[in-house]
Amino acid sequence: METDPEFYVAGVRAGNRKVIAKTITLIESSLAAHQELIATVMDRLLPFTGDAVRLGITGVPGVGKSTFIESLGTYLLDRGHRLAILAVDPSSTHSGGSIMGDKTRMEKLSIHPDAFIRPSPSGGTLGGVSRKTRESMLVCEAAGFDVIIVETVGVGQSEVSVAAMVDFFLLLMLAGAGDDLQGIKRGILELADAIVVNKADGDNVDKARQARKIFEETMHLFSLETPEWTPTVLTCSALENTGISQVWETVRAHREKLTASGALTEKRKKQALAWMRTMLEEGLKDWFYEMPSVKKLLPEMTWAVERGTLSPTTAVKNLMAVLTK
Repeated sequence: METDPEFYVAGVRAGNRKVIAKTITLIESSLAAHQELIATVMDRLLPFTGDAVRLGITGVPGVGKSTFIESLGTYLLDRGHRLAILAVDPSSTHSGGSIMGDKTRMEKLSIHPDAFIRPSPSGGTLGGVSRKTRESMLVCEAAGFDVIIVETVGVGQSEVSVAAMVDFFLLLMLAGAGDDLQGIKRGILELADAIVVNKADGDNVDKARQARKIFEETMHLFSLETPEWTPTVLTCSALENTGISQVWETVRAHREKLTASGALTEKRKKQALAWMRTMLEEGLKDWFYEMPSVKKLLPEMTWAVERGTLSPTTAVKNLMAVLTK
């Protein structure tokens, strides 16, 4: 692998897709030498980031997320935008996991010269996904992509992770599938800047309108994270390409309001600091477990806790004591 940082910086800035892919592969590597190299590359790319719209998208199973992203993506590409799609999937592996299926379903986007689709394998931890996706997002911004869609493939904590790295968090929902709030926790609803009821077509149009009213009433129960923006509820049909323009106009309106008030800048500052703290905590944990004295003592403490001869509290106290020796 190329070891000169300039190779990656120049290639990314030139929009070279092969170099962009290689740079993201470097981000995903756990080798110390690669991590040191990518840190230098990211520092040099950082001044060229920050101008893109960062859009997070999640949805309940069967909501038609791939079709929606392809419809929205095609709409944006037709209007001259350059689009990067990154997927957060805690269950995927380096073979690509389920996102590769999504990539083949997004046929138009996968072959478009101004679109870039990339899975973000976890390597076993959601924290790893967050770091890889965040840095991949910055690489795409430095390469000139002006809309970054971060898609959650997994469920649960991944939504929180994605909401913490984007400007606008969009929740896709279905109507007519029994309980309209099925599978959606209050915490996820509170994260949403907009709810979009998909598949508002055919016999489902009236049900979609009813669902929209239910969600509007539900969203009024939550306190606003940013006073400048009241979460919006929309309907669309990704299949028939109806309502897609309204979704994008909502994202644009949100960006304009938050930019004008300075709230977007503050939001990104908070996200960057939270990211730094998370990486620091992960780094400290890794460093702790790699200490020879901890490696030596840990099996003994684990065995004692399992046998019931030592409390977990005392075991942790003994392990932490190695830091003072």
